[in-house]
Amino acid sequence: MNISQILFWILTVLALGSALGVVLSKNPVYSVLCLIVTFFAISGHYILLNAQFLAIVNIIVYAGAIMVLFLFVIMLMNLNAEVEPQKSKILKFAGFIAGLCLFLVIVAALKNAEAKTQAAQLASGDIGLIKNLGTALFNDYVLPFEISSVLFLSAMVGAVVIGKKE
Repeated sequence: MNISQILFWILTVLALGSALGVVLSKNPVYSVLCLIVTFFAISGHYILLNAQFLAIVNIIVYAGAIMVLFLFVIMLMNLNAEVEPQKSKILKFAGFIAGLCLFLVIVAALKNAEAKTQAAQLASGDIGLIKNLGTALFNDYVLPFEISSVLFLSAMVGAVVIGKKE
């Protein structure tokens, strides 16, 4: 086994373990923290597939911005044991049946799927590199890129003017 296969399996175990932590955790804050670990493990998979841009965007957007938003919402909801409604046995049974149906659909879909024998190209090639994205942005799409930057600048100035006190 080479180093990329070892990293793949480590990241896979980390992603699956932390995803189970999201589902099985009783504390919602711990669930969000496990979800952040899952996003980092998935970003590691992107890096192994030579897709650095997707890895960075995944970390910045999902593990950064969206998870902070989730944490704020959870903390503002002030969840505790007294406020949490008790779930009846009927609801638990209905959830179990719904999960079992979803599992059967996934098994049926995977049963008819054909196995790919071609392995992914790891750490080689040009596809997914940030350098290629920058070259395309500043050569082929420089005018739309500059127009969008002026639009974002005017939106920021407008937000400052609107938020400024009299």
